[in-house]
Amino acid sequence: MRPEAHEEIRVASFANLDTSTLYALLKLRVDVFVVEQKCPYPEIDGRDTEPGTRHVWLARGEEILAYLRILDDGDHERIGRVVTSQAARRGGYGSRIMEHALTVIGNRPAVLHAQAHLTDFYARFGFEPAGPSFMEDGIPHVPMARP
Repeated sequence: MRPEAHEEIRVASFANLDTSTLYALLKLRVDVFVVEQKCPYPEIDGRDTEPGTRHVWLARGEEILAYLRILDDGDHERIGRVVTSQAARRGGYGSRIMEHALTVIGNRPAVLHAQAHLTDFYARFGFEPAGPSFMEDGIPHVPMARP
């Protein structure tokens, strides 16, 4: 009998991602944002490789359960690409990865664009609406900020 792999949150810059992990992270993002949500858009947008970008993911062994990235936008941090694998939803992984991201960010202000149905989720972490809602790739979004 094989021992069950433990869950672990990992953080890395693009330069420190091995190719297998990078592939798994990008596959999860495409599986959910492009395929599941039916949004053909440029998922790989050029920001993953920026020196200030931190990739944060929760893994069980080699399986990626949840992911987000933190972008350095100068005077604030931007959280984006928050995603939980379909098989891992409702397991609290999104909350765990958000809590860890806020630890990484520390006291710096942070912003994000929340899918409208997730504003209450982000409000639990201190984010508040910061402007009018808008449509992005056919999905209503709300800009949110955490001072």
